[in-house]
Amino acid sequence: MSEEMKPCPKCKSPYGYSLGSELYACPECGNEWNPDEKMEDDSLKVLDSNGNELNDGDSVIIIKTLPVKGAPKPIRAGTKVKNIRLTDGDHNIDCKIEGFGSMALKSEFVKKA
Repeated sequence: MSEEMKPCPKCKSPYGYSLGSELYACPECGNEWNPDEKMEDDSLKVLDSNGNELNDGDSVIIIKTLPVKGAPKPIRAGTKVKNIRLTDGDHNIDCKIEGFGSMALKSEFVKKA
């Protein structure tokens, strides 16, 4: 029976099973797919100001002085931010900046270090 099981391309569960036709289904996430068709890449793609792709754990440099609500001073251009995390939404980078704490940044204001 293990020959009939295929890993789910969405959640990577190893328990994808055949629906009898050419379709397979995942019992964990409910995804249905045809293993013969090329899957679209649903992964999150975040680009910096220069068009370079960013990944979780990358280091970036802020390219524009950014004001911070409630802080007495802005984040200065040239500040290096290590170990970023990518998220969905308008502010698509989560990070910790020394002296400011946890922040959400827009990728258009950073470049890959």
